[in-house]
Amino acid sequence: MHRREFITTAGATLLHGGLMGTPAAITPPKTDACITAAYYFGNFHVDPRNEEAHGKGWTEWNLVKAATPRFAGHHQPKVPQWGYADESTPEAFRQKIDAASQHGVDALLFDWYWYEDGPFLNGALDKGYLMAPNNRDVQFALMWANHDWIDLHPAKLDSLGKVQFRGGISRKAFDRMCDRVVQLFQHPSYLKLDGEPYFSIYELFRFIEGMGGVSQAALALDALRQKARAAGFPGVHINAVTWGVKLLPGETEVHNLPQLLKQLRIDSTTSYVWIHHAQLSKEFQTEYEDVRRQYEKYRDNASDDLGCMYFPNVTVGWDASPRTCQTDNFRVSGYPFTSVVVNNSPQAFEDSLRSAKKFAVEHLPAGKRLVTLNSWNEWTEGSYLEPDMDHGTAYLDAVHNVFG
Repeated sequence: MHRREFITTAGATLLHGGLMGTPAAITPPKTDACITAAYYFGNFHVDPRNEEAHGKGWTEWNLVKAATPRFAGHHQPKVPQWGYADESTPEAFRQKIDAASQHGVDALLFDWYWYEDGPFLNGALDKGYLMAPNNRDVQFALMWANHDWIDLHPAKLDSLGKVQFRGGISRKAFDRMCDRVVQLFQHPSYLKLDGEPYFSIYELFRFIEGMGGVSQAALALDALRQKARAAGFPGVHINAVTWGVKLLPGETEVHNLPQLLKQLRIDSTTSYVWIHHAQLSKEFQTEYEDVRRQYEKYRDNASDDLGCMYFPNVTVGWDASPRTCQTDNFRVSGYPFTSVVVNNSPQAFEDSLRSAKKFAVEHLPAGKRLVTLNSWNEWTEGSYLEPDMDHGTAYLDAVHNVFG
């Protein structure tokens, strides 16, 4: 695998206010400080696999541009205020990092793809973020998006879609992947909790399936921890997205989810998006407050139910209709033909952020009060912080009002 060397800009380090003179007063840490980490979906640059499937120059911006209203009162297409930028350029990411750092977003959790034959959609991180001159201003971490990659760009009504890449990978491929993971851990901006690099797994059951069972999966994670320790870290903070915390059919090694997480030595759990824990309406529209109520009911019991620390999530919205074939008649069916979340105003989002912060302060130890946000740029699922032509930076402003 090609390994990119990290390029940093040399600069003086100022201690206690300056190189010389009177030390500046040390500000005590805020007792309610939280870490905000927004998921980043990197499908807005040209990738060879996408070009093979969809033609030269294809990116998911194609779906954003082609979106149309699917029912009365439906607002599409969404238009990005920054234009249809190529995220695999340092210039585009410099703008994203500036906006994140100025609005209280502490880290970007990259939806990071690695299949049996290697990486996919890695340009946003490798060529965009890591090459941006200001990448020290916002941290980053990996959320290994190890789900099956299904062709739904766009999806036909009631079609299961073709599986292009299988999410379950072999131990050999996992070990190769971990070499790159540990290299990324060593970047100065990599997010760490108590000195341990944060590494999240989207579908834990898929990982276990690829490893051949729970015991083999535990050994593979131990090997990752050993590689991290060899690189100078005390260990790895391994997080599991609860969407993927499931027992495989016929599982006999463990009998419930707390046992599974304990055997794998998972440090924490969190969510990717609210709708994983909510029942959407069978009508075209679902109220944001209804989805929030269902999610928070799940959130308040997640740690007890899983026997593992749970980081709260806040979701901006939901509208997956840009991923549907625009010539099909739209009706509520399977993903992405789902109900659209409405009345997710910036104020409603801000109220949800305040609820998540309160939960984190009351239930999580200082230094591990992480709040995940969905998301920085899920444009084709209608859940993004990036400014658009309707709301500008209003959703980013909400983050700043609560966490900034």
